[in-house]
Amino acid sequence: MTTTRDIDTLIIGAGQAGLATAYHLAERGVEFAVLEADARVGDIWRRRYDSLRLYSPAKYDSLPGWDMPGLAWSWPTKDDMADYLEAYAQRFQLPVHTGVRVQRLQPSGDDYLVITDSGSFAARNVVVATGGWRTPHIPTFAAELDPGIRQLHSSRYRNPGQLLPGPVLVVGMSHSGADIALEVAATHPTMAAGPIRGELPFDIEGGAARVMLPIMWFAANHLLTERTPMGRALRTQVRTGGGPLLRVKSAHLAAAGVTHVGDKVVGVYGGLPVLADDSVLEPRNIIWCTGFRNDTSWIDFPVCGPDGWPEQSHGAVDGHAGLYFVGLPFQYAFASMLVGGVGRDAAEVARRVAKRQVGTRSRA
Repeated sequence: MTTTRDIDTLIIGAGQAGLATAYHLAERGVEFAVLEADARVGDIWRRRYDSLRLYSPAKYDSLPGWDMPGLAWSWPTKDDMADYLEAYAQRFQLPVHTGVRVQRLQPSGDDYLVITDSGSFAARNVVVATGGWRTPHIPTFAAELDPGIRQLHSSRYRNPGQLLPGPVLVVGMSHSGADIALEVAATHPTMAAGPIRGELPFDIEGGAARVMLPIMWFAANHLLTERTPMGRALRTQVRTGGGPLLRVKSAHLAAAGVTHVGDKVVGVYGGLPVLADDSVLEPRNIIWCTGFRNDTSWIDFPVCGPDGWPEQSHGAVDGHAGLYFVGLPFQYAFASMLVGGVGRDAAEVARRVAKRQVGTRSRA
């Protein structure tokens, strides 16, 4: 017989968004628990490609209450980030339950029923902190490619040792695509396909960054928000298209011998990938740097608007009292999706959750 456990507030996801929210709820004395599908806090970072470093220095990568260890202008690796999140949960003794995968979220009277692979929870408040980009996107026509071509989505790519000898096609030219193309070009003939949507006009690890990044950080938090026309325009771009090149630029790719074509890969001919100009390519390997998609199919009631993203105001979901999101791309501001910027949204959600406790019935 399955037991349903009662709890005031349940946070789904123990990434940076979930842990920042947990910190603020603990500060306010709210009863809560955090559910994390992975075996360890931070595993989602540990699974990323081996050479990944954050695109912001440590001074901008801290969660509320504890600075990211290391020099302010050092660049944390993906394992540094993973270990920081795990240590953060331990430092503040946050009630994180790992290895618990949420399967469904359903309404239950005035509360919510959260069904997991380890039982169910009845919660007055639910905070969805799973992020907006969790489901890898690969074009459907990829299934028609010759099975002899090794295909990896960027979420499964770790290092060039996974690849077959011969040419590599990197599909998608956002920052991760550029990073991976530069890396594999050292050992494989490499082509990168897709439009480049701008480049940061300075070296993010150079001297100019120490002048420019504080300005950009201020803009990301205070100017590029849902309250400004520029922010609203950028929100649409962020949620529908790829980002600009950050660390690795087109000049770096050219110097490394990467062939770049601006056309997209649009289909398959004879088992081979085809570009928009009808060119047929012959790679032995394809790395799909085609991003991720928002997935709310596990929520058993409508929460998304016409653009496919949850309709929310400062995290609170329209028409569903007690349901919140944290960590969505451009939730309130550009900084909402950055490690060091999620704390403001988390604090606001925690404030709203605590406010709902006033007059709330006691629970056994």
